[in-house]
Amino acid sequence: MYLPQATQRLIELALAEDLDGGDLTSLATIPADLTAKAHVLVKDQGVLAGMEVAAAVCSLVDPALEWQAMLNDGATVEYGTIVAYLSGPARSVLMAERTMLNFLQRLSGIASKTALYVAKIAGTQAKLVDTRKTTPGWRALEKAAVRAGGGANHRFNLGDGVLIKDNHLALGGHDIVGAVQRARAVAPHTTKIEVEVEDLAGVQAALDGGADIIMLDNMSIEAMSEAVQLIAGRALVEASGGITLERIRAVAETGVNLISCGAITHSAVALDISLDIAINS
Repeated sequence: MYLPQATQRLIELALAEDLDGGDLTSLATIPADLTAKAHVLVKDQGVLAGMEVAAAVCSLVDPALEWQAMLNDGATVEYGTIVAYLSGPARSVLMAERTMLNFLQRLSGIASKTALYVAKIAGTQAKLVDTRKTTPGWRALEKAAVRAGGGANHRFNLGDGVLIKDNHLALGGHDIVGAVQRARAVAPHTTKIEVEVEDLAGVQAALDGGADIIMLDNMSIEAMSEAVQLIAGRALVEASGGITLERIRAVAETGVNLISCGAITHSAVALDISLDIAINS
């Protein structure tokens, strides 16, 4: 199994955090030669994510642990679904348990929340995308979880594209037209230029500057509809700000191409998943 180095380091950090002093309880109470078999059980409805990371956690704790995945990322799960079996030295099973579940629960929570939002905009042309509002160090994993839930990824980092926001305008001393033109002159020719606007005047300025993507920030549904008509296909249109499960359908029906939502990562609730253990006979 291949995992990026950053993910490998994150897993190692998480294990060091939990096992820095060893597992005193297991060492004191469980025979060294005892083996166990466990199953990973879902106790809620949702979408699965983080299975490869969970397997990697177990392998790093003890190569003698055997992980048998029953489902892959993106699978729909419900109460009672067994997603994997884990067997091997009983002490090692317990040492891996918490860290493995932390990854699996957090990432499945993101995939599940994403899937709810994606379902709300089914049948429209809008695509749900994430943001950089991710847990520090977890970005690659959380963005993969968004994809598992049916969403798509926005920029991974600040080097992935130009996105001109209000702070850039304030600090750079440019108006929207000037900022877009300056970015066009400096950025590589393959780079898309996106600009955030708050009203129709900003939309027109972004068009005048030649922006590739126009982000409508915290606009009303009515204003977004007008903006889409004004842009008329000359740029991709992204809606952002105030995107809730209750509102996202109305946003999508304005005709925007993209809807970016930070809540699918920063406010996702962990999916309830547990590890049930039995002693091998």
